[in-house]
Amino acid sequence: MRNASEGSGVPEPDPVDARLGARLAALRAQHGWSLGELADRSGVSRSTLSRAERAEISPTAAVLNRLCHVYGRTMSQLLSEVEAEPAPVVRAADQAVWQDRASGFVRRSVSPPHAGLRGELVEGRLAVGADLAYDRPPVAGLEQHIWVLEGALEVTAEQTAHRLESGDCLRMRVWGPTRFRCAGETEARYLLAVVRP
Repeated sequence: MRNASEGSGVPEPDPVDARLGARLAALRAQHGWSLGELADRSGVSRSTLSRAERAEISPTAAVLNRLCHVYGRTMSQLLSEVEAEPAPVVRAADQAVWQDRASGFVRRSVSPPHAGLRGELVEGRLAVGADLAYDRPPVAGLEQHIWVLEGALEVTAEQTAHRLESGDCLRMRVWGPTRFRCAGETEARYLLAVVRP
């Protein structure tokens, strides 16, 4: 959430967005890519990339997914890289929450962040009518287990739609586009277990 600095009228960047922007800039620099090269590789405009690196905008889930694909990271790995020192236990009140307000998606990193581990748990929430599409996986061959906790969720992968109700679980390997859609009249809440190949 952005707040105007007292008296200046200039919005201050959200601290998470600022750390995320700095990390994105560092990753691009490590690869020696210009904004134009990264735009070509990711399909994200130079303007959006530049504004995200400067924390002028909070990137959407779709934009972060494209960048994760280019950098070979899951979204949780990328977000964990902007967190403070990782701990073996993360209390519920301290779990990182990230929102894509434009799509109605809320993401809670349940697992303690650790870039070196292959598995992680994420809680997802999709508002009524929310429809979240990814044009590629962050890491090809990513294994996902989706367990619906409340509501109804439609997950499409490999051009096959799976309607999941509360208690249902879908396991899939992600090689191409995926889509998550709230398929009911109430919010869809689910647990996503992610295992890197």
